[in-house]
Amino acid sequence: MAELQPLHLGRSSGLPESPAAAVLDYVPNPRAGALFAVRFAAPEFTSLCPVTGQPDFAHLVIDYAPAATIVESKSLKLFLGAFRNHAGFHEDVTVGIGQRLFAEMAPRWLRIGGYWYPRGGIPIDVFWQSGAVPDGLWLPDQAVPGYRGRG
Repeated sequence: MAELQPLHLGRSSGLPESPAAAVLDYVPNPRAGALFAVRFAAPEFTSLCPVTGQPDFAHLVIDYAPAATIVESKSLKLFLGAFRNHAGFHEDVTVGIGQRLFAEMAPRWLRIGGYWYPRGGIPIDVFWQSGAVPDGLWLPDQAVPGYRGRG
């Protein structure tokens, strides 16, 4: 886990060259004893197709139940932005983001939904979670409608 001295918060930070080069900052959970959910939505997420190099677009929804730390939102924004020039299949990108956050932050629970816009006429939705939802955690639906085209 990264040190709890945020690298990005309150400082000028450029977009990382790659997701691997991105540093995610974590800060102490101000309500470490409470069971609660945090949601981040990135409705304009972009990465590149590993075959054609063309852009792929997704609406990502990340939900987690913090333990000792929370992810600092600016560093998360920069991490997600680093995928702009990263080539990866939808499955690899979505699951990789969830697994990295879970491994570094060590929350009680985490899930990610990747709602990818169509390429070749087929939308792909990718879901990953770290395990069963903790008992007693209120978790709203991710509320991203399935792709319907112009209908």
